[in-house]
Amino acid sequence: MLVALIVACEVGFWVLLAAGLALRYFARMPRLGAAVLLCEPLLELVLLVVSTLDLRNGGEPSWKHGLAALYIGYTVGFGHYTVKWLDRHAAHRFAGGPKPPGPKYGRERARHEAKLWLRTVAAGAVALALLEAAILYVGDAGDTSGLRGWQFGALRAVAIHGIVAATYWIWPRKAPAAGTPEAPKTPAPGADPALPARRDA
Repeated sequence: MLVALIVACEVGFWVLLAAGLALRYFARMPRLGAAVLLCEPLLELVLLVVSTLDLRNGGEPSWKHGLAALYIGYTVGFGHYTVKWLDRHAAHRFAGGPKPPGPKYGRERARHEAKLWLRTVAAGAVALALLEAAILYVGDAGDTSGLRGWQFGALRAVAIHGIVAATYWIWPRKAPAAGTPEAPKTPAPGADPALPARRDA
């Protein structure tokens, strides 16, 4: 049952996200769309309550509880970021909004990756706290080695992501040279970027 609920919460997250964005940008109902998007945290609350009740009713601590803790942690760390990121891209694509910022090179990209790693740290901290609470709740009445394993897994994920983020500081990605197809285009000196480029006869 718990695994089915985790799957349902994951599916529900994307269904609510798609419904909220559709209401905001296709149905032109931004307030209702925002209300739908705000329902996302309710899914994690339901999963947390059901996981706790399962342990309270004598359920054996297992990988299912560990997976639930990691899922909740991930949603806390990245759920709002994911919704905001997709909302900006939907606004740009369907409502004529500005192109979402996204640093690709140098120190700006390194700082962006560091911020993402901090989100992973937050997600890991939430998962560790939930797993530790489950371990203390069960006590000596059951085998909690599986939950300890999930804690080490969360720590490994934080460490690996930290190493990846550090590489952007050690070896910063350089912008392509001017004139290459990937190089960012800059307007000529004195030119108005809002006007089309002049073509000489």
